[in-house]
Amino acid sequence: MLLLFLSTIVIIPTLMGLGKIFTFFSEEKSISRNILIGILGTSLLLTFKAFFGAIDFYTEIITLSIGLFFFFYYKLYKDFYQFSKKEILLLSTVSLIILFCSSFHPYILDHFGYYVPTIKWLREFGMIKGISNLDLTLGQMSIWHIFQTGFSHFSDPFLRMNGILLIIYTIYVIEKKSWIQLCFIPILLLFSQSPSPDLPVIVFSLIILNEILKENKNINFLFAFSVFVFAIKPTMIWLPILSFLYSIFIIKLNVKNLIPGSLILILFFLKNIWTFGYPIFPVAIGDLGISWKPNPEVLKISSQYAVLKTYDMQYSYSKIQQFSDFDYIKNWLFLHGIKSKINILFILSLLIFIIFTNIKKNKIITLVCVSIIIKSILVLAFSAQYRFFIDVFFVIIFVLFFHLINQKKSIILFSGLSIFFVLFLSLPNIVQKLVPSFRLGNYMAKFNKEQLYKPATYEYNQYQTFKVGNLKFNVSKNYPYNFDTKLPAISTSFIFDDVNANIFPQLIDENNIQKGFIWKNLTPKEKKEAEKVINNIKNNYK
Repeated sequence: MLLLFLSTIVIIPTLMGLGKIFTFFSEEKSISRNILIGILGTSLLLTFKAFFGAIDFYTEIITLSIGLFFFFYYKLYKDFYQFSKKEILLLSTVSLIILFCSSFHPYILDHFGYYVPTIKWLREFGMIKGISNLDLTLGQMSIWHIFQTGFSHFSDPFLRMNGILLIIYTIYVIEKKSWIQLCFIPILLLFSQSPSPDLPVIVFSLIILNEILKENKNINFLFAFSVFVFAIKPTMIWLPILSFLYSIFIIKLNVKNLIPGSLILILFFLKNIWTFGYPIFPVAIGDLGISWKPNPEVLKISSQYAVLKTYDMQYSYSKIQQFSDFDYIKNWLFLHGIKSKINILFILSLLIFIIFTNIKKNKIITLVCVSIIIKSILVLAFSAQYRFFIDVFFVIIFVLFFHLINQKKSIILFSGLSIFFVLFLSLPNIVQKLVPSFRLGNYMAKFNKEQLYKPATYEYNQYQTFKVGNLKFNVSKNYPYNFDTKLPAISTSFIFDDVNANIFPQLIDENNIQKGFIWKNLTPKEKKEAEKVINNIKNNYK
């Protein structure tokens, strides 16, 4: 906790200072808005930098130096004087809870298989052309991970930027007196131990939604930031749709206002084409004939796996293919375990929201409803996993209770929910017993006193080195993920997929890894090398 506190008092002023540089995005002066613009501008600059090389230690030094210089030069610390003593007490209390919960062990599996490996690649090499050929998951390269990499060397070495973002969110809630949003923070504590992009997209979308409901007329900022959220996680497509519709039907549209957002969208497409070969990961749409795009068979396997995940791995792919239209819906709604309840709640929430929208007959709420329905249809059509529509619950609750939750009620709700989720994180054994179908509970660890000084982390660092063709690579030993395996590293699942497709990733330039990766068909010699790798992996798991 202590080290996280030190990270917070360095990073928040830095982002405020950086935000001062990018104030052309917004005329409004506030602490939270300054920080949000700082996050946006820094993320875009670091993304541009990552095309040309590593986001290294020196990049972080420059970022911090510039941010802190402008923070003190413009005396931005005086902005905190606007808070009353009661508000400072509330901010301090909420921040303490956030820091405590952020200090727990990471337990989200993507932390080990996607988040940390992505940041490791960005720290050491930057964005690598065709890296999805090495490990398909890495082709995502979320802009949120690029942003976090810029602070990962010493100001946030434990990758707890999500916890710091929750403190920033608290500042926004207090500044804007948007008290209902205070009730969301305890739930979001579950995402604060990992560099998960789910937390920032939920936080940012609720902030933009609040600004739209209050009829903020700064379309430059609203649309640009909405596209930025989409660029972090494309399942948030409803937000730029909402901002665009809002600009047309509520605010008089000026095409110039859409230019910043359009430029961010172009950067997002270029990033994906560079790392994945197509404009939007993981969809093979918009084929530009890029030589480093993934093998079609690997994409097919990935698509099939997404279908399996939709049904929580409870049916085989061949069985799912035999479902009738009715079976597709019925079996999804009535899966075994907690995910069935989430799916049913999702459908009921949508129906309630549609009815609420018809009763209210409010233009903005109607636009929100239309945007959410479009997003829901797309998610249900591609891969109806609950993690892709969890943000919808927050949006619906926010709109339904927007005018009903005052400060007193919000503090009471926040206190009750905080106690629940602190216990949830502190006593994982109880979670495992009460909700056995909540599989992530098996990866949660108890509180230990060292967390009071520094956040809990895992170390493994056991791997083997192999070579197939011109690629020398590392594979985690007896463990499926490569969160602390020396680079270049490949997940075992992708090795099996590649060999089954009779291909394997190769370096474009054997002497320079930064030139990127392509896939090649295996020669008879390389086939034997790959089979030895697979046999070695299988023997290790025996």
